[in-house]
Amino acid sequence: MGHLLEPAECATTAGGARRGWLRDLDPRLRIVAATLFALVVVSLSGLQTLALALCLAILLMLWARLPAGPTLKRMAAMDGFMLFILLLLPFTVPGTPIFAWGSFSASAEGLHKAVAIVLKANAIVLALLALVGSLEAVTLGHALARLRMPATLVQLLLFTVRYITVIGEEYARLRTAMRARCFRPGNNRHTYRSLGYLVGMLLVRSLERSERILAAMRCRGFQGRFHLLDQFAYRPGDAVFAGAAAFAFAALLALDLLHANLV
Repeated sequence: MGHLLEPAECATTAGGARRGWLRDLDPRLRIVAATLFALVVVSLSGLQTLALALCLAILLMLWARLPAGPTLKRMAAMDGFMLFILLLLPFTVPGTPIFAWGSFSASAEGLHKAVAIVLKANAIVLALLALVGSLEAVTLGHALARLRMPATLVQLLLFTVRYITVIGEEYARLRTAMRARCFRPGNNRHTYRSLGYLVGMLLVRSLERSERILAAMRCRGFQGRFHLLDQFAYRPGDAVFAGAAAFAFAALLALDLLHANLV
């Protein structure tokens, strides 16, 4: 989704100078491939096969030509969010002790689960960024509609894309009005009450705007469904990618099953 990327990324993508062949695939195929990849990775249990899945996700990132710096920053942010849980997991899962810290003992089973969670999360998020994250939000909505996803979900996504900046501008106006009244945030009751008024006023104005938008859309004949203008078509490159993805997913499942039988 281009609006989630940094300005430099958007410029590069819009200009097409760094477009990889992965970005030229049918958006519906990219969504289906990302979903299947996530399901396959979640079902894996061996660390070796999970490491292979992470390598495959890194390969997708390179093919999508995602900028390494911002992408790794997002991955580091996600890993940081999970860090506390991952550090506690070896000490909370019972099993074979591998080392002790004071009265706490870490188990090999807990460490295995922690490493597996890290590999799964990074592989899935990296693949989603490569396959789905590089889609424009409007294209993503149209592709979901073509995949027969619920119309309400698609409309919610498209309306969010359209009006998130409008609500952001409304928020900026309210913050400017507060600063004009010499509001300075602090750790006191006045600040909390003022921020509560800010959120409440933002909700009220958003509701009023949504009613005006709905009235305008009904005047234009809106009957609860969008007319999709994008026409997607499968091409030979899509068939090649679909075959390669199916082979890779089947190989991951087979290797994981083989590893489980050997263990």
